[in-house]
Amino acid sequence: MNTNTQATALPDVVAAYIEALNAFDMDAVLATFADDAVVNDASREFADPASIRAWLDREIVGDKVTMKVTEFARHGNLMVVRARYDGEYDKANLPDELVLTNYLTVTDGKITSLVIVHNQPSPY
Repeated sequence: MNTNTQATALPDVVAAYIEALNAFDMDAVLATFADDAVVNDASREFADPASIRAWLDREIVGDKVTMKVTEFARHGNLMVVRARYDGEYDKANLPDELVLTNYLTVTDGKITSLVIVHNQPSPY
């Protein structure tokens, strides 16, 4: 992350999201999201509670995905969490160590948006 970021402790709701995800606790993960939250994972958008639940059930909890945070920074209201991912998902064509960047916004203690990206190194 660039030098304009300010690393701090994870906000409570972000820490709760990661803890619940690592425990495969669907209800606890869902409790971290606002009712009108939007999730974008691998350029696929989930914009209502039912689609977020289905995504979690199939691709996160169902695949026993875990996150280990490697970096955290804030850019204004945007939180950036980089983490090593592991689990029982299809790892074909993925690096041995999968590091994904999570871009989150939080309002009133709930996650309102989550974008998960497999970033490529910058050429600059």
